Amino acid sequence: MSFTLAIVGRPNVGKSTLFNRLVGKRLALVDDQPGVTRDLREGEARLGDLRFTVIDTAGLEEATDASLQGRMRRLTERAVDMADVCLFMIDARAGVLPADEVFAEILRKRSEHVFLAANKAEGRAAEAGVLEAYGLGLGDPLRISAEHGEGLEDLYAALMPLADVFAEKAAADAPEVDVEVEDGDEDGPRKLTKEKPLQVAVIGRPNAGKSTLINKIIGEDRLLTGPEAGITRDAISVMAQWGDTPVRIFDTAGMRKRAKVQEKLEKLSVSDGLRAVKFAEVVVVLLDADIPFEQQDLRIADLAEREGRAVVVAINKWDLEPEKQAKLRDLREKFERLLPQLRGAPLVTVSAKTGKGLDRLEAAILRAHEVWNRRVTTSQLNRWLSDMVEAHPPPAPGGRRIKLRYATQVKTRPPGFVVMCSLPEKLPESYSRYLINGLRDDFDMPGTPIRLTMRSQADKNPYKDKKKSTPSRLRKHLGKGRADE
Repeated sequence: MSFTLAIVGRPNVGKSTLFNRLVGKRLALVDDQPGVTRDLREGEARLGDLRFTVIDTAGLEEATDASLQGRMRRLTERAVDMADVCLFMIDARAGVLPADEVFAEILRKRSEHVFLAANKAEGRAAEAGVLEAYGLGLGDPLRISAEHGEGLEDLYAALMPLADVFAEKAAADAPEVDVEVEDGDEDGPRKLTKEKPLQVAVIGRPNAGKSTLINKIIGEDRLLTGPEAGITRDAISVMAQWGDTPVRIFDTAGMRKRAKVQEKLEKLSVSDGLRAVKFAEVVVVLLDADIPFEQQDLRIADLAEREGRAVVVAINKWDLEPEKQAKLRDLREKFERLLPQLRGAPLVTVSAKTGKGLDRLEAAILRAHEVWNRRVTTSQLNRWLSDMVEAHPPPAPGGRRIKLRYATQVKTRPPGFVVMCSLPEKLPESYSRYLINGLRDDFDMPGTPIRLTMRSQADKNPYKDKKKSTPSRLRKHLGKGRADE
């Protein structure tokens, strides 16, 4: 998905009808009664060859914050802030109403990219409303009919240039991952610069102190903080110089258990947090010292590992912990037991409030990034593989011994290895784990995701596909020759 489009406007102007048409499904409830859409709906939209995320919003209404309409308006304003592009819809048959003028002004201030769509524009009855739309100061209105699918080619033409811009920006921001390598390639991570900084995502449950931690790192209150859980609603990236290292840090909305994610806005925030993980090179899983390693924390860490990102676990609010040594021993034991796939990943104690431990956190992040880029030569790997097989030979399913022939590294970021062997489909998962743990220990790669693929090597015997009679014919011929002598 290259960008996010929020459809906004007064109630009953056809926003949900257009949403359903773009996603190709009836995901949004449609009715003639105003205000049917009371929360936010997100879908994957298709418009020609464009692929983007579309958000259907509750109707913008002038109302007090205490009312239902006020809450709907706040949700919509947050969706506008989160979206890359806004499509402001009016009802061409009803014309421009005072409320349209109010919210056109809001959109001008809150969104950099706003398109105006005059819906229900089919027929002569809409002509006057389309002309009135020019007065909103949002450029030429797009004449569309969401119900009949008319005018969507004009929407496509308007979005296409922006789609290219956002795609280029996403490509520029995306980290290099799964980088193919060969023997002789330069070892170690790329040089970090302001143009290509180290990209770090800070993720965790609500109120773990993510925004406070980032404010302390960058040395200013750039992000909103407070005692209420869930203040951060979308992923925010901040450029900073952390010591000698240029970094881009992604602050993400707190990730709660799925059943507890009641507001649709929070669901959007969670998906935005997951996107932030994909843009990161190192993921800091921030836990609360009072309630560490809940099920959701484990899922967050597992998500980062499955995405192939380097992981650092930080325990926040350590200044409030009375029994530090005993608690630290307990945390390390739980970490090793509950997250075996991240065995050896750095576990750092910090206080986002006081800044204590941030130097250790910085060192752990840089170390994790260096390991994530680790290169091992084929000669080193094959000596290691021989020792591993000698210490613990692979099994012999059905009496046939599995032979491990050689190993090579094919990727970094994260490290990826291939072992050529016979019967790879019969090698148990436990033996692959044995090899992965050996790679971690013997080549100093603690905590980083390691990808290990077992692959079969074709037998290069030149007689393999020849007819069995050939050698016997040859023997008969040679025998005949001897007899003639």
